[in-house]
Amino acid sequence: MAEVSLDSLGKKFGQTQALSDVSFTIPDGAFVVLLGPTGAGKTTTLRLIAGLDKPDAGDIKIDGYSVLADTPAQRDVAMVFQQYSLYPHLTVRDNLAFPLRSPVLNVPAPEIAERVAKVAAVLQIAHKLDNKATQLSGGEMQRVSIGRALIRSPRIYLMDEPLSSLDAKLRADLRVELKRIHSEMGATFLYVTHDQIEAMTMATHVGVLDQGRLVQFGSPREIYEDPVSTYVATRLGQPRINLAPADLFGNAPLGAAQIGLRPEHIAIGAGKTATVKRVEHLGDQTRLHLSCNGHNLITLTDVHTPMVQGETIAIQPQNPLWFDASGNRIR
Repeated sequence: MAEVSLDSLGKKFGQTQALSDVSFTIPDGAFVVLLGPTGAGKTTTLRLIAGLDKPDAGDIKIDGYSVLADTPAQRDVAMVFQQYSLYPHLTVRDNLAFPLRSPVLNVPAPEIAERVAKVAAVLQIAHKLDNKATQLSGGEMQRVSIGRALIRSPRIYLMDEPLSSLDAKLRADLRVELKRIHSEMGATFLYVTHDQIEAMTMATHVGVLDQGRLVQFGSPREIYEDPVSTYVATRLGQPRINLAPADLFGNAPLGAAQIGLRPEHIAIGAGKTATVKRVEHLGDQTRLHLSCNGHNLITLTDVHTPMVQGETIAIQPQNPLWFDASGNRIR
């Protein structure tokens, strides 16, 4: 495994600035998640590290050495794509073994068999090794695709939304699997997604991208509790952060245009009057959809709450976040 550093990375496609002055370090053994909507620059970052594209500016270092002149093979990285990209005519065993049989690696047959067995056990697909790829379910195919990267023991794993095409249950199962694999192998991961749940549950570090710029980098907890802007604040958290005019509950700091309240930071029992618009029972939690002075808010309450639609309650903010008219955080 290795530390990977990006220094003032820039990339243009025609007139489109895909990345601009992006700098961050992926520590050895970290699980870094890049978060942002489509077009934010996530996949471009992966492709630049992999060597599939060349940057227009900046440097990429792996283990302290620049790899800009290295080919993708020389960089020793493994990439998992959104689509499975398996060889349909090969068995699971041969799909997993394929990277090890390349002339570059040329791994001996006994070691290939050993590595295939180990990776198949980790991904819980050992019973499928003799099946053709076309005989697998979507979740099994993605496990094989991930396994084909894991089997190589590269310096860093690059993953481009590998779970996005799976159903909700499989996504949840594979999130747990990937985190377990990362923990057991001590591997270095750079994982791209627009799914905040994947970021919160798997990452040791989160980088938030906005139109090609890295706007914040830190732990998931740090990004959630201490966002630098409304843009970052809305990237993590479900339900999303409540944003309302700064004076909704009375006095606001100088320069504040908006108040930001996580659902758990709206206290019930005193303060400003609000009307319950909907009670959403989700089993492990209950969400209250409120209207307060014409503004919609969501808060959490007791799972067995007797509250009903149309009821009037009193609410007040706790630990509010303040933002200026441009959406930047006011400390």
